[in-house]
Amino acid sequence: MQTGNVETFSLDENTWKGLTLTTSAAQQILRLVQSDDTVKGLRLSVKQSGCAGFGYVLDLVNAPDAGDLVFEREGAHLYVPLKAMPFIDGTELDYVREGLNQIFKFNNPKAQHACGCGESFGIE
Repeated sequence: MQTGNVETFSLDENTWKGLTLTTSAAQQILRLVQSDDTVKGLRLSVKQSGCAGFGYVLDLVNAPDAGDLVFEREGAHLYVPLKAMPFIDGTELDYVREGLNQIFKFNNPKAQHACGCGESFGIE
């Protein structure tokens, strides 16, 4: 289980740095969980999307999937499918205010470029 800072661990002959949650992201996940007793946390995955290649997908989790990696901060749980790790390893999940909007923001060191609308990213 991940707590706070990035730790390195190995799975399937790959070494992953993991994901981190900011305090702000952890607090928002906890707010989402508190609104529904069946929700255990958020799942972060990726899908092919947009003109740059991949998009982030956030879903509420009622039960973890077999093989999900779990990253935790301050009691908030972020579930990540192992197959997503090559695309998002090392990512920091933040929750920020941008103007009137509040959104989850992905600080992904693997993202080499983004599409003009900002809805997808590409890796090299």
